[in-house]
Amino acid sequence: MIEAVNLTKKFDNIVALDNVTANIKDGEVFGLIGTNGAGKSTFLRCAAGIYKPDGGDIKINGESVFENKAIKSRFFFISDDQYFFPNANALDMAASYRNTYTNFDMNRYRKLLKEFGLDERRKIHTFSKGMKKQVSIILALSAMTEYIFCDETFDGLDPVMRQAVKSLFAYDMESRGLTPIIASHNLRELEDICDHVGLLHKGGILLSKDLDDLKLGIHKVQCVLKDGMNEKQLFGDSIVKLERRGRLINIILKGEEDEIRARLEASEPVFYELLPLSLEEIFITETEVVGYDVKKLILGESQEQE
Repeated sequence: MIEAVNLTKKFDNIVALDNVTANIKDGEVFGLIGTNGAGKSTFLRCAAGIYKPDGGDIKINGESVFENKAIKSRFFFISDDQYFFPNANALDMAASYRNTYTNFDMNRYRKLLKEFGLDERRKIHTFSKGMKKQVSIILALSAMTEYIFCDETFDGLDPVMRQAVKSLFAYDMESRGLTPIIASHNLRELEDICDHVGLLHKGGILLSKDLDDLKLGIHKVQCVLKDGMNEKQLFGDSIVKLERRGRLINIILKGEEDEIRARLEASEPVFYELLPLSLEEIFITETEVVGYDVKKLILGESQEQE
C-alpha cells in the first residue's frame, strides 16, 4: 500500500502539494486527476523519491521512499518527459534497467517490442513521441515491479495503443498483482480503467473515493412524465443536472436508488429507466467547488504548465 500523510512540497513561494493525505490500495488502478498545475507530477515525483517532501511523508508498505534504494526497486516511474541515453536503442535501455531491476524479463521485453512494431536496434531519438512512450511502457512492464507510476502516460498514444496498454495493465494486475498509479489531466482517458480516483486541485485533494462508492449516491434517469407532472415537484433539490429534448428528460440526481424508483413509479410516468453514469457526470456532481472549472478536467483544456 502507498500512503501519503500531510504530504507537502514547495518550490520557493509556490506550494505544489499542500498537506495531501491519500491511501492507494494494492491491486487497484488509482487515477490521479487534475488540471495541469494541480500537483500531479509533483505527487508522483515524491512517491518515486525524486523530490524530498518539505512536510509529511509518503510511504510504500510502511517505509519512507526518499533515499530508500530497496523500496525504489519495487516501482517503475514513467515520467512525462522521458529520458533515454544519447544514441541508445531499445536493447541498450533494457541492459541498463536490468542492473536496477533484478526481475527484469528480457524475453517479455523483446516480445512486446515486436508486438508493438518497434525495432529493438533503432536509435530511440529517431522515434516519434508516441513510440518513445511505448518504449517506456514496455520497459516498465518488463521490469516486473509491484507498482508503476504513470505521468500522462497515455498522452501521445493513439486510441488503439491506449487500449493495448490498458489491456496489458489489466493482465499484469490479474496475473501478478500490479498496482498502476496513473496521473492525467484528461478525465476521459481514465474512465474505463480506474478503480479509485483522487482529484487534485491547487496542490490539495478535493476528493479520493472508489468509483463504486461515488456511484452509489448519484443516478441518471431518462424519463417521459405524464401530463401535468413537473420534474421539480417530483425530485426537488435532488436534481443536479437536467436536459430536456421535447418530452424526453435526462436528469442526474443525488439520492438513494430505491427512493428515486419509488418516486418515479408513484408518479406513473409514461416511461423511465435508470442509466449508467459516466465518470464525467460523476465528477460534475462531486466537484461543486467555488473556483473549480471541471470542464478543464474533462476536456483537457488547461494550458497552464505544471
